[in-house]
Amino acid sequence: MSSEPVNVNDFKELARLKLPKMYYDFYAGGAEDEHTLRENIQAFCRIMIQPRVLVDVSQIDMSTTILGHRISAPILVAPTAAHKLAFHEGEQATARAAAAAKTIMILSYSSTCSIEEVASSCNAVRFFQLYIFKRRDISALLVQRAERFGYKAIVLTADTPRLGRREADIKNKMIAPPVKNLEGLISIDVNSDQGSKLETYANEMLDASLRWEDISWLRSITSLPILIKGILTHEDATKAVEAGVDGIIVSNHGARQLDFAPATISVLEEVVHAVKGKIPVLLDGGVRRGTDVFKALALGAQAVLIGRPVLFGLAAKGEGGVRTVLEMLKNELEISMALSGCPCIKDITRSHVRTPYDKLPSML
Repeated sequence: MSSEPVNVNDFKELARLKLPKMYYDFYAGGAEDEHTLRENIQAFCRIMIQPRVLVDVSQIDMSTTILGHRISAPILVAPTAAHKLAFHEGEQATARAAAAAKTIMILSYSSTCSIEEVASSCNAVRFFQLYIFKRRDISALLVQRAERFGYKAIVLTADTPRLGRREADIKNKMIAPPVKNLEGLISIDVNSDQGSKLETYANEMLDASLRWEDISWLRSITSLPILIKGILTHEDATKAVEAGVDGIIVSNHGARQLDFAPATISVLEEVVHAVKGKIPVLLDGGVRRGTDVFKALALGAQAVLIGRPVLFGLAAKGEGGVRTVLEMLKNELEISMALSGCPCIKDITRSHVRTPYDKLPSML
C-alpha cells in the first residue's frame, strides 16, 4: 500500500504482506467454505441507521461500564491466540495498546505470553479466557493463576467441544504454536502425519463432555465473575441465565467453528430478549467499523469485541498498530453517534436502526 491506513480494513492487506502465508491464513481463515466468515461482516451491511437531527451533539461521551469497570468506549479486545506469530512482543504489546485505549483486553489461554507476563506488562483491567481441558486440574490452575495476578473475570469459551474444520490450516499443515500458559503442566507435543497439528492438539486436550452442569464446578473454584462466550440462540441464552453466569458473549468463534452458523449480529437481538436485562450481553464477530459498533449497541449489546483487526494491526505495526486500530474504531463510533443524534451511549436505542426483520410486518 502506498499510503497509511485510513480504516481498520486497510490493516488486513498490510498484515497479509508482512506475515508468512501459514500465519496469515491462521489468523484470517474460517471454517470450511467460510460462509459464516463472510456473513459475519455482510450481515452488518443489511442494517440501516436511522439518525435523529437537531440534537446537541457538541459533546460526545462514549464511555461505559462493563461488570463495574469503566472503559473509554464499548470496544474490548477479544481473546485471540498466538500474538507472537504477528509481532515479537506478542500479547504484552497488545495489552499495552489496550491499556492506552483505556479498555479491557481478554487474554486467550492459548497466548504466546503467559498470564503473569501480560499482568506485569502494564496496569490495566484484563479478563482471562478459559477452555476446559480433559484434565480439570489444569483448567483450575489457570483460573487460580489469573485470579492471583489480578484478572477481573473469567470468559468461558463454550463452543469448542472439538475444533472446527479450518481448511487453510489443514492445507498449510499448521503447527500449534507453544502455549506459554501450559508450560510445565501438560505435554504440547502431538503426532499428526496429515492435516493441521493444531486440530489434533485441540481434539486431544479439550473436554468434549462439558455441560451446563459444569458451570457450578467453575463457580466453585473462583470468586471472579464468569462470562460465557459462544451463545447464538434464545434457548442457550436462557440456560446461561439459569446457570448463573454474569454475562454472555454472542459469538460464533470468529466463524472458525461451525460453518453456516448464523452471523452474530443477526442473532444478537434474540439473545438480548432472552436475557431480559438480567445480565450484560456483548457481541463478538464481524465488527470492522464504528457504525458496526453503533448497530450492535442499538440492538442491545453493552459492548463489542474486536479480534482479527487487532491481530492485523499488531502484525502491520506492532503495539502502535493495535493502538491505531482501537482509536480508528473509537473515532468512527464518535462520528456515528454525533451524526445520529446520540450524545452518549445510553442515547443509542433500538429506534436508531432498521434490520431486515423490521420490514416483515409491513409486507404481511
